[in-house]
Amino acid sequence: MTTYDQETHTHKHNCINDLRHLNQITDHEIRLSHCLSSAGIKAIKAVKVRSLQLATSRSTSSVRTGYDKTMTNPPKSRRSHAHSAQSVESLLAPRALDLTAGRNIPRVQVKSPTSHPFLYRKRIGDIAPGIRDGELVQVTHGSGTVLGYGFFNSKAEIAVRMLSLGPDPIDAPFWDALLSRAVDLRTKFLKLNEQTDTYRLIHAEGDGLSGLVVDRYGDTLSAEVYSLAMLQRVDAILERLQTLCGTKHWRIRTAPQVHGQEGFVGLEPKISAEAPERVTVQEFGTRFRVEFTGGHKTGFFCDQRDNRRRLADFCRDRTVLDICCYTGGFAVQAKKLGQAREVTAVDLDEVPLELAKDNANLNQARVQFVHADAYSYMRDMVRNGRKYEVVILDPPKLIRNRLELEEGTRAHFDMNRLAMQLVEPGGLLLTCSCSGLLDEPTFLRLLHSAAQKAVPQGSEVDLSRPGRTLQILAKTGASSDHPVTMVCPETEYLRAMWLRVH
Repeated sequence: MTTYDQETHTHKHNCINDLRHLNQITDHEIRLSHCLSSAGIKAIKAVKVRSLQLATSRSTSSVRTGYDKTMTNPPKSRRSHAHSAQSVESLLAPRALDLTAGRNIPRVQVKSPTSHPFLYRKRIGDIAPGIRDGELVQVTHGSGTVLGYGFFNSKAEIAVRMLSLGPDPIDAPFWDALLSRAVDLRTKFLKLNEQTDTYRLIHAEGDGLSGLVVDRYGDTLSAEVYSLAMLQRVDAILERLQTLCGTKHWRIRTAPQVHGQEGFVGLEPKISAEAPERVTVQEFGTRFRVEFTGGHKTGFFCDQRDNRRRLADFCRDRTVLDICCYTGGFAVQAKKLGQAREVTAVDLDEVPLELAKDNANLNQARVQFVHADAYSYMRDMVRNGRKYEVVILDPPKLIRNRLELEEGTRAHFDMNRLAMQLVEPGGLLLTCSCSGLLDEPTFLRLLHSAAQKAVPQGSEVDLSRPGRTLQILAKTGASSDHPVTMVCPETEYLRAMWLRVH
């Protein structure tokens, strides 16, 4: 590590510690920090401080007005609910899957009908008194037309997450059909078991279970919960999924943002008896070790499976650079499946980098792993005149909310501008964004602009003769086990652009 890198790393470390003292940084953001410049970390710090100020302001406002968060016009019949007034143990306790038969289901009225799975506060009209957070409600419109059923949370901006549309009751056959449909998509329709033993089994809104993601890793189901209602019911859902899939173990963790979005503090991870801390899975014959403790999300990026397979077709006898390699998915497949001549993989996060080395050794794949800051490494390679025939740029999520949109977009621009300078003329750049708020037109404009300015630092940019020119070979996204429902297209988050760079 150079003196410059050491100074940069120290500056980042100080900024991260400041954020830790503010209790405003998550494990994901620590992971993200390894792919950002120190200026980017300072920007995150500024955004976080502002977010904390806004949260404090909102909290004060809720005390004054008797309702919480940013709701400026609370529904007329809303009563002030506070999770502190409920037993936290009771609130977060596991529940059975809801059945409507023989029950008086409380009603929530919406101001206008919609088929979208998210009912935000501003859409809510009258609310029946006494509804508990996480409870199943009947959603109606007008004189009582039943639009469907969903789960209510007074503390969330998404006040109701829809479970079903129409007046049909929620019964045991409903739950059986919902979960069987999700399993059948992966096992019978996509036939994923013939390719891999790790895939997304439940993809939130895409499978009708808003607020829940479940991945399968061999004999282990790993669930990540984003909503109060799903936290209350995830045990029962996993029990049914285990019966359908024949798996032996399960793990449950709450997403780090649930406190801000759902109004409750997430629980410590829950695991079944004898559940392993590490498993070995395979995709297309290549083996990968998955660490559940400390792993990003649920342990492994299933969403890039098809892109890893596709990339291998471009790698034979070529030089490959994988930036932000994490646990080495692209790098190992480029060598193992793609038979690349030379593979270099870069990440600053030491723990997943060690796992990446294990994955390469597991497959007898010779990969050069570099423990370095992505920006510093790319700048050094540009200065040295180094180029690669295939470059992969797959950073962690840089934009998680609209407050981060400007800085995250700038980070994408800076990283792509550097990456493009490292591609051999006529070579391939696979550049990805998993930030749903960065839509495709904006991402493409960003890439075009980055290409124009893809010249060594200090060089004059001549717009009549751009730094690099791009050909779009393909646009792909998450693997097909990550379906997107047509009524909620904004949940399509992963964008992968396959660019030939001249």
